[in-house]
Amino acid sequence: MNSPDGGVPEFFVQPLTPDLREGLDVAVRTPTRELADEIALLPRASRENPALRELAEGTDKGRRIFADNAVRYFNSCLAPIWPQLQAVAVTDRALRAESLLRGGVDALLAGLVPGWRWQPPTWHINAPCAHDIDVHLDGAGLLLIPSYFAYSPLYGHRDGEPPMLCYPVHAGEHPAGAADALGPLLGRTRSAILASLRHPATTTATADRVGISLPSASQHATVLRNAGLITTTRTGTAVLHTLTPLGEALLRSDRASG
Repeated sequence: MNSPDGGVPEFFVQPLTPDLREGLDVAVRTPTRELADEIALLPRASRENPALRELAEGTDKGRRIFADNAVRYFNSCLAPIWPQLQAVAVTDRALRAESLLRGGVDALLAGLVPGWRWQPPTWHINAPCAHDIDVHLDGAGLLLIPSYFAYSPLYGHRDGEPPMLCYPVHAGEHPAGAADALGPLLGRTRSAILASLRHPATTTATADRVGISLPSASQHATVLRNAGLITTTRTGTAVLHTLTPLGEALLRSDRASG
């Protein structure tokens, strides 16, 4: 996948599976020619790594080292914070869903990457380190992948598949500040829920953000809705909670007093 600042090998990000091992199994079956072509685009210092040379040659050893190293990295660095990463992804998904709900596809695409211009059916990509790029969707669809680690958007396209856009995830705001001042008025849990809804979210996402059970989040949301601080809209089998002007004003006054 490519970005205005460079890229990463597509075999490493292309497989989209619900399980790490399953995704790695797909990645290691990448044809040798594709492995070599994509690794050849990496900086020379990276290509000289013995393990990458083995992988570029498509050897069984190289493929095994790649998969084992990926699992070790996940277990040592990502597993301890995986619930946090999942919560951030839920926050981003709720934000994008709200953009889609309120403004349609045009609003969703226009707000994904600052500086990129969406003029249907073409995306004009501002690439400061290279020539600007026009991506023509032409009804092919677009697969959106929020990334906790991406510093800039990356895009890719394989024949017969929709284009993919991997973009920096929107982490939202931490609700702790508002909970301190609003706690005596609303209770700490409800004030935390209210603050977390600066970015609209489903009941499940709200529970994840605040760290409470789903039934508890539903009960507190009902109280906040009855008080006129949030509104609730059904979207398919889920509901989306959004601050009302009164709820936004209450949070603004809390932030000013803090």
